[in-house]
Amino acid sequence: MRNNIFRKLVVFIRRKYRVFNKKKYSKRDIELLKDKKFVIVCDNCWAGSIYQWLERPYNSPFISIGFYGDCYIKLLSNFDHYMSLPLNFVTESKYKNRNITYPLALLGDIELHFTHYKTEEEAQTKWTRRTARMLSETTNKDDYIFMMSDAWYAKEHNFADFGKLPYKNKLSFSNHKFEHLNLENHYEVLEIDKNFKDRVPNGVKLFKIMFIYMDFYKWMAKQLS
Repeated sequence: MRNNIFRKLVVFIRRKYRVFNKKKYSKRDIELLKDKKFVIVCDNCWAGSIYQWLERPYNSPFISIGFYGDCYIKLLSNFDHYMSLPLNFVTESKYKNRNITYPLALLGDIELHFTHYKTEEEAQTKWTRRTARMLSETTNKDDYIFMMSDAWYAKEHNFADFGKLPYKNKLSFSNHKFEHLNLENHYEVLEIDKNFKDRVPNGVKLFKIMFIYMDFYKWMAKQLS
């Protein structure tokens, strides 16, 4: 099914139709969430696309930053503690399969991969500014959306740990169903990364196909009510 040519064609047509009608759909979703305050936390660049779609300022520091599965779970397991720590920029990752061509920082023992940033100064400035916005928007975790995917090598045990976290608003995407984990709001994505066949596409591409699997904005409105 993943390599079904007919499915690929249908997905392509639906995506193009949505792009062509972006103003209509975006306006609808903006109206749906106009009275809602929220913060999006995710492990890749997916969140930035959500804020852009809703025409909202980035009130989350988790914009265009990648987290490996173990680091992301550790962050979410002690969120307030880690968010109180300063960034410490380093030049070498503990994940040896990664070629570091961008700013890399630590929050304690957690790695943050600023893959879409050019300099450490830019990464630091935007992280600080957006963290302040996040804390100003809300510190109530019931207003936070936590998303996880396997775009950054998250494994089955990471999804299992994610499912056990005590947050109200969680959703996840993977190339695997993980039915035995009984995850709420988990979606098996049939589309795959063009370079890594056992992972979902990157955050921007995942955003573009998400509507095929769920009405994210309607779900948000319900969760945040």
